[in-house]
Amino acid sequence: MNGLDCRGLVELLTAYLDGQLDPPTARRLAEHLARCGGCERYLDQVRVTVRALRDLPTEPLPPRRREMLLAAFRLLA
Repeated sequence: MNGLDCRGLVELLTAYLDGQLDPPTARRLAEHLARCGGCERYLDQVRVTVRALRDLPTEPLPPRRREMLLAAFRLLA
């Protein structure tokens, strides 16, 4: 069974979090996480982001607020 590198983990992470990986691939990913602190931190960050996004309101932003946010993102680009 081949190991999984960091790039492979990133490509499979969404499917892993959604429980959509076949058992051998999920096991390879879990083994990689157990030995790679960087990927473990990345997974934790993704989980925090997913939780934060779930807490966002689902109604659209008022037009003025939306434009303010878009302007702020344009400054970052």
